[in-house]
Amino acid sequence: MVKRTVKATETTKPARKRAAPKAGPEASTSVEPAEAAPVKPRARKPAVKRAVDAPAPTVEAPAPASKPTDPDRAAQRAEKQAARAAAAAERQAARQAERAARRAEKQAARGAQGRGAEGRGAEGRGGQAKPKTGAKSDAGVSKPDRNLVDAAAQKPAPRLAAQQDFDILIVAQGGGIDREAAILAASLRRNAPGFRGRLIVAEPQPEGAWAGTDPRMSGAARAALTQFGAEIRPLVAQDFGESYPHGNKIEALGLLDPGRPFLFLDSDTLVLGEIGAVPFDFARPAASMRRTNTWPEPPAYRETYDSIWRSLYDRFGLDMDGSLDLTQPEEHWERFLYFNAGWFFGVDPAEFGRRLRDWAVAVRDEPGEALACQSLDPWLDQIVLPLVVHSLGGGRPGPELDGMDGDVTCHWRNLPLLYARGPQRAIDEVEAIAALPEIAPLLDGWEPAQRLIGDGLGRRRIQPMFAHDDPAPTEQSLRHRLRQAELWLV
Repeated sequence: MVKRTVKATETTKPARKRAAPKAGPEASTSVEPAEAAPVKPRARKPAVKRAVDAPAPTVEAPAPASKPTDPDRAAQRAEKQAARAAAAAERQAARQAERAARRAEKQAARGAQGRGAEGRGAEGRGGQAKPKTGAKSDAGVSKPDRNLVDAAAQKPAPRLAAQQDFDILIVAQGGGIDREAAILAASLRRNAPGFRGRLIVAEPQPEGAWAGTDPRMSGAARAALTQFGAEIRPLVAQDFGESYPHGNKIEALGLLDPGRPFLFLDSDTLVLGEIGAVPFDFARPAASMRRTNTWPEPPAYRETYDSIWRSLYDRFGLDMDGSLDLTQPEEHWERFLYFNAGWFFGVDPAEFGRRLRDWAVAVRDEPGEALACQSLDPWLDQIVLPLVVHSLGGGRPGPELDGMDGDVTCHWRNLPLLYARGPQRAIDEVEAIAALPEIAPLLDGWEPAQRLIGDGLGRRRIQPMFAHDDPAPTEQSLRHRLRQAELWLV
């Protein structure tokens, strides 16, 4: 009725414009139908709107009811998400276990074939013949296949290049480092069956710079390392020893065969893939880039990153400018060559070790004015390492070495940090190795393993604590939260 009345008015008085500014759907509806339909195709929209708006007074607003009013709602959702994640992880582990069983025989066959082709035999593995699966020991107990022990094994690392022949050097001594070394040796034999080189373990002796204390390994750790084919060599430290235990890696290079390529690994490292297939260019040394801004700490108004590092390069006759990363801004710490000493490699351990040892002793004994306010402990090895690498024509590792600290190795540091930030494959591998008969005796009485692995606190409590952190928290933050939860077990 209203529509017809407005139309009549508009038809009889087209010149009046008072009705034009009139608000409301009726005004717009009456005017637009009078115009040509092709020009205003949306003439029916106001009518639709009117029809929708008409019952508005009777509609109840649902918005406030949809918003959570319970303060515990977020906690409940978090618990449900954690439960779903745990269930998904359990299902994934079951599927992975089935795949692992199928892969085990293939992997064992490939390893046996590779070892047979090399013809190294037991002598090439430190004189220890590795028992075949199912073979009985002297005690008559059947030894399980190590590949089958890993019920939650992940997919193997991708095949890379042809296997290279080089030695791996680690350090092992009492106090837990020997336990870590045995775990490393087990992971090497499990996950790199094609490795052609030797695993050489440097064991500090209770003399020289270690006089007055006995740093040697436990008998159980020594037995485990031997069973996994490691070659143990005694290390008589002269320059560092108990005053700077990190110096063991510096002096241990002197135990290796001169002229034979080498790779040094910290003992708290896992081998997750064919490390012999990593395309190391031994003539161009490099080291781990998994580092943070730990050294130096330039004092205000006195020294800079540039002046501190340049004093070291100048001292040993090196050109620092060729080592700079010019993509980084001036006075940013990443502009300067700096490594984590968790792994490094070179073509000749004799020359590499000589420079590393001589320069480290020189910096320790006479730091110089630029380093007068700098702490050298425990950073001395990482201070001198970039100088040696640069002096031998090396530098930062390229993308071809991404497997280090990636798919091929994992520097796990300690069990709480492994569960907090480690890749799932590394966690699965440590738990599988912990069940091996050679390793299990080493974990007896070790609280971190008993609580985090045996009692399941690593998976049940630590992993959920950090599962949804994005970006990943700093190590300092991880340590703080783990201590608050009474889970910093080291």
